[in-house]
Amino acid sequence: MLDFPTWRKAWLWLVTALCCLAALPSLLSATSIRWPDALPDPMVNLGLDLAGGSHILLEADSSQVAAQRLENMEENVRNTMRRAEPRIRIGDVSTRGGRLSFVLDDPSEIDRARELLLPSINGTGLVREWNLTVEDGNRMILTPTQEGTDQAVSDAMESATEVVRKRIDELGTREPTIIRQGDTRIVVQVPGLQDPDQLKALLGQTAKLEFKLVDQQALQSDVQQGLAPPGSEIFPYAETSDFVGSSVAVRRLGGIRGDNLTGAQQSFDPQTNEPVVNIQFDSDGGFRFAKLTSENVGKPFAIILDGKVLSAPNINEPIRGGTAQISGGFSVDTANQLAISLRSGALPVDLAVIEERTVGPDLGADSIRQGMVAMAIGSLLVVLLMIVTYGRFGVYATVALVFNVLMLLGVMAFLNTTLTLPGIAGFVLTIGAAVDANVLINERIREERKRGRRVVAAVENGYKEASRAIYDANITNFIAGVLLFLFGSGPVRGFAVVLVIGLFTSVFTAVTLTRMWVADWLRKAKPKDIVL
Repeated sequence: MLDFPTWRKAWLWLVTALCCLAALPSLLSATSIRWPDALPDPMVNLGLDLAGGSHILLEADSSQVAAQRLENMEENVRNTMRRAEPRIRIGDVSTRGGRLSFVLDDPSEIDRARELLLPSINGTGLVREWNLTVEDGNRMILTPTQEGTDQAVSDAMESATEVVRKRIDELGTREPTIIRQGDTRIVVQVPGLQDPDQLKALLGQTAKLEFKLVDQQALQSDVQQGLAPPGSEIFPYAETSDFVGSSVAVRRLGGIRGDNLTGAQQSFDPQTNEPVVNIQFDSDGGFRFAKLTSENVGKPFAIILDGKVLSAPNINEPIRGGTAQISGGFSVDTANQLAISLRSGALPVDLAVIEERTVGPDLGADSIRQGMVAMAIGSLLVVLLMIVTYGRFGVYATVALVFNVLMLLGVMAFLNTTLTLPGIAGFVLTIGAAVDANVLINERIREERKRGRRVVAAVENGYKEASRAIYDANITNFIAGVLLFLFGSGPVRGFAVVLVIGLFTSVFTAVTLTRMWVADWLRKAKPKDIVL
């Protein structure tokens, strides 16, 4: 237990030194001393309650999910029946009342049509997504189930949460808090961002990109009155378009969505030098885009973003290679913002800001100051108690306590974790509990001496026997910390992070390092007795 070969001591000191050095950039950031730019600078990030920032609560319109499911099912039914061999002809397609109905020209095809639709009805999960009924012998009706709708809303919110996370990461912010609240809400907290306008603009943009063929049969007079031909729908031009104030009719089905995008970058048009956005499709999207443009050369197609037409150019030639360019009177900032939104993916549902708060840094600075005062007072009391009670062994415990705090900060910096106000409470708690291990060890050594054991044997048995209780106690605390991290959110997770890391650093410093120091002292001084 007290045997420390040179290689092991070198390894322990190396680990200690690295962790302590990693803590320096975070400590120096609170002073006027500047950390050299050429050196790595791992930092402990401050949470919203300490650094200030923006708090936004977003709410989704779940009715959009149901409408999108209905449209997807209609397109799926049309494609399935068209590709059947032989083809199954249908008509009188309707989506009134939130359900899809259609009539088969040949009633004898009912069974074959049902077999073809079964995969779409049952879905890929454990939840039945649609109910299929037949009326009048030839009308098939698909009604969405409540379970399927609820599952679709849940999946949409999970996807929306991930899209929000990607967009915020594009801003370069550190450690944002993005969590779901209830069935249709998302809480977004971004430390250090004092102006939420950019955040709201970014998150409020659905970035739903669509390419749809213009219905050339539609009368412009009817379109301006909001009257769309069967199978078409009307979209207004965007405010940045030259045709703002007018609308265009496009074919409702058969277009291409921006789901297959793999990239989007802000650039400039080589002819007009206007800001544009260059997009890239994946292989499937590139194939479909090339097919759409190849089959419709000479026809106009509309580029629609979030329900508004950016432009409706003619297809002069097939567009192959999986790339395209979006223009629409952008500024550099709006083009860059659109590129970020498209790269991170379209939101599956619109998100509206229903609550907005800006937290100033003054409160956080005051909390940090009070936390440091509490930490300093607690540390001083612990140091005095340990030195008065255990003498030399108390000094070792005090030095280990200092290393424990530095290593805790260093590990948090290495892991790029966030320190919150409850995290400061975790720091204070860690300091108070860090010397528990030394108290157990020293008391055990004292008992061994009272039993008549010699100094070396008493110290060795003291560390050996006390370590069992120390490890057992820290394992239970570790389990509690992991559960807090897994099931908690926000401040609770911040406390759990400090607690779990503090368990490892406190055991390392209070048990391993002090044992190495005591072993060196015993080997060099060879004391006849120890005062405890």
